[in-house]
Parts: sequence; structure tokens; C-alpha cells
Amino acid sequence: MKRYTGQNRKITSKWRPATRAVRGGTARSEWGETSEALFLTSGYAYDCAADAAQRFAGEQQGMTYSRLQNPTVEMLEQRIALLEGSESARCTASGMAAMTAALLCQLKTGDHVVAGRALFGSCRWLTDTLLPKFGITTTVIDGRDNDAWKAAIRPETKLFFFETPSNPTLDIIDLAAVCTIAKDAGIKTVVDNAFATPMLQRPLDYGADIIAYSATKMMDGQGRVLAGAVCGTEDFILNTLLPFTRNTGPTLSAFNAWVVLKGLETLDLRIQKQSDNALRVARFLESRVPRLLYPMLESHPQHALAKKQMSAGGTILSLYLDGGRPQAHALLDALQLVDISNNIGDSRSLMTHPSSTTHAGMTAEAREEMGITEGMLRLSVGLEDPEDLIEDFDQALKAAGL
Repeated sequence: MKRYTGQNRKITSKWRPATRAVRGGTARSEWGETSEALFLTSGYAYDCAADAAQRFAGEQQGMTYSRLQNPTVEMLEQRIALLEGSESARCTASGMAAMTAALLCQLKTGDHVVAGRALFGSCRWLTDTLLPKFGITTTVIDGRDNDAWKAAIRPETKLFFFETPSNPTLDIIDLAAVCTIAKDAGIKTVVDNAFATPMLQRPLDYGADIIAYSATKMMDGQGRVLAGAVCGTEDFILNTLLPFTRNTGPTLSAFNAWVVLKGLETLDLRIQKQSDNALRVARFLESRVPRLLYPMLESHPQHALAKKQMSAGGTILSLYLDGGRPQAHALLDALQLVDISNNIGDSRSLMTHPSSTTHAGMTAEAREEMGITEGMLRLSVGLEDPEDLIEDFDQALKAAGL
């Protein structure tokens, strides 16, 4: 199979992000197909018993089982690594599989994690509920406070874990500062970069060690499949992450990998357009609601830092209503174009009430600590004409008494 990565690394390293998103990792069979081939197979045959033994011993190149390797999945892993600027990547069955694997593969009983308070609800479940079951403690801090990261360090601290921008409060964490604090203390950083994607922000450029993704979101971008990815050094992926994933089995299917490969081809176009749409919608909504958060609005408390780290603001904005859950639900119910959905990153605009959906599994106290109120709504802006979105929100706001 002809490969555009590996043997031709000198070529691919010169490609710009948009080119990498279309051609990175491509491998062709003897048929010379232009679209990536879909390999729907669980296992592989060998020419002789000695070949099988050598492959399992790592002495011969080739694939052994699709829980470990699959040509379609491997193309996606190489493409994501190229986009991220990492040495290697490993794909998983979902974003939460990626987050779980990125943490558990390098932690043990007695270890300590420092986590930013503003995390996706299931990620907070990992830090608050799952890790303690294994004797791993977590200190949750306000990730925007650089001094808080340093103050939370213990002798047994092994990881910093955070999102930027965060879900759904859009906290911006100073990547360079926090990653420097971690490195000085010999601590690894795990960054969830799903909101920005490598097209808008590359945490590795600021010193991060491990980047985790829900590829379900912008990378697929059309609400079709679940997928996740973890990026890092080749040593970390092969010697720390792979032993965990090969034996626990959070395997990405070849079909889902193929779908995400197709999604990546338009990622640069989509996220730029959706960011433009989000900014226009945010400017409209800012004048109509009590409070609105979007990184590229001057009103965002960390606007300067967002501009420093990100090339655009992304697709997500959050707004706060004074009327609590009744008014938030009334606005959602009045929408005619925007869908009520807890997904994000879709080509369609989607809106949800985090307190009763994505973060409903958390305690009220934890939600309050994160800044998730009963009147908060999260909007994922899609590819529709922004004027149609603005008109929809105009009538929905009026119906909700705003």
C-alpha cells in the first residue's frame, strides 16, 4: 500500500493544515482508489505460521486483529496526528473512551490529579466518581487561576486535566502558563481540545503533553458517528496508552473511522464558517440576554487570552437568562429552526439546557461551582445562514419574554 506518511514524512511535514486534513495518512491499495478504502474485517490471515508468530512478537510489520490495528483506522490516526502536530495518535470508540483511557492508562492507586472545575459532565464524573474508586484523588480548581494550579500540587500529583475552551462555560485556560507549571513539577498535562480542534488551537505548541478529542464533534461534524482520539509522543501512545486500550478494548470501528476521515476533509472550511456564524449570532444575542459568553467577543472576561491562543472563537456560545429553567425551556420550545439537542459541532445549529441534560448527573453544588445555572443555555452554531438563525432567535426570545 502506498503511504503518504511514515516513509514520506519529509513531504507531509511541509503540508499546511488544510492539506493535511484532506490527504494526511492516506494509504492506497493495489487498486489505486482516491477515496480511502473501508476495511470491514475483524482479523487478518497469514501466509504461514511463522509470519503469525513474528507479527505477534513484533518482529514483522503487519496487522493481527482489528482491536489493535485496522488500515482504515490507522489512516485516521495518522491524519489526526498530522493535524495535531503530534508524533502519534490512537483512536477510540468515543470521546469519553479517549478521556478515560488518557487518564487511567497512566494513573494508579495513590496518585493525585489536579483538574479544572469546568469540564464536560461525564469528565467530571471521571474525576469525582470513577478515579476515587481506584484510590486516585482529584483536586478541582478554577482553571483560570494560574496560581491555583501551582497551589494544588502535591508530591503524588501526576496529571493536570482540563478543557479550553471549557464545556459549557467557555472558560479559557492559559495553556502556556499551566503547561509550564506542570513541566517544572514533572507533571503531565492532558488537554481536551474538542471545542477548538487543531484547526483553531494546538495545545502541543504551548507545551501540553497529551491531547484528547471527542471526534464525534467537529471532526465528524455532521452528527453521524461516535469517535475519539488521543494524541501524544510515540513512546506514550505505544508504551503507555496502547497496552491499556488493547486489553480493555475501546476500539473504533472501521466504518466510523472512514466517516470521520470524510469529515476531516471539510473541517477547515466548516469550522471557519461556523466560527464566523457564531460570532454574528453572539453579537445579536448579546444585546438581548442578560449575559452571553463567546471567546471572540470583547465582553468575554478572557478575550485577550482567547485571541492569543485561538485563531477563531469556535462554534459554541453560552447565554444566561434570569428566569431560570422555566424561561430557558420556554426559549428552547419556541425555536423553529434550531434543534434542541445535547450534541455539538454539527453542521446544524443545536441548543441545550446543560443543567437538565449534559450536566444533569452532577450535584447542584457542583454545577453551581462550575457556573452552570438553571437559566444557562449552550448553543452550537451550524452552517445555516446566520440571518435565518438570528430571525429564529428573535422570535423565540420574544416568546420567552425577552
